Amino acid sequence: MRQIGAWNWSLPAWAGRLPDGRTYNTCPSAGVCAQACYARHGTYTWPVVRAKHQANLRYVLDDLAGWQSAMIAELAAAKFRGAWIRVHDSGDFFSDKYLRAWLAVFRARPDTNFYAYTKEVSRFRELVEPDPPQNFLWVYSYGGTQDAELNPDVDRVADVFPDEAAVAEAGWASQEASDLLAVLGPRLVGVPANRIPAYLKRLAGRRFSEWQAEVDAERAARRGRRHLRIVADNTLPVVEAGLGQAAPRAA
Repeated sequence: MRQIGAWNWSLPAWAGRLPDGRTYNTCPSAGVCAQACYARHGTYTWPVVRAKHQANLRYVLDDLAGWQSAMIAELAAAKFRGAWIRVHDSGDFFSDKYLRAWLAVFRARPDTNFYAYTKEVSRFRELVEPDPPQNFLWVYSYGGTQDAELNPDVDRVADVFPDEAAVAEAGWASQEASDLLAVLGPRLVGVPANRIPAYLKRLAGRRFSEWQAEVDAERAARRGRRHLRIVADNTLPVVEAGLGQAAPRAA
């Protein structure tokens, strides 16, 4: 973010437990992305970093109105005028109340630009798309449980690819030069995968969208098998005792 002059606000990635024992899931629509999430690796896992992100989450959970006021007040600083802020380099808009609070922040600070990746497609369809703040841009990202709701012919979408060459081969536009290209560049956004060996192994040369489609198909097949029933064949003839002709079996 520093390299492109942008600021960011972070929550802990995906699911976990706060020091007070409460559990959380900041990415309720995460799918395969949770298995190869950069924000669950490296510096994000350092105790001091995790503590800061969890403190942010506790503030939101325990005093959302106070957090909203504090965020609006902080963004009044001159350094944020005309600046770009990425909402969540980890985490997502995990509830309607939380998203509405951010929308209020965006509208209260029209001189600041905000952007985000999100997998909360249904939530954005309902709460953002009908009346989006002019200073807020977003991109829907593949690899979540709501992938089927995305339409790449209409929506701005991002997909994680194995590498830069795969992005180019697919004809998508890479955001590698600047993360802002995710919302300012062409509508089909290619994100080269982080070079984390274990995650690359799980990705296995696929895009997130392809991986998620495979998982969804496997789950659908399992659901279909669970709903199979053995049905008796009521069409077979039965011979009644003492008679030489067959009669239809009773249902």
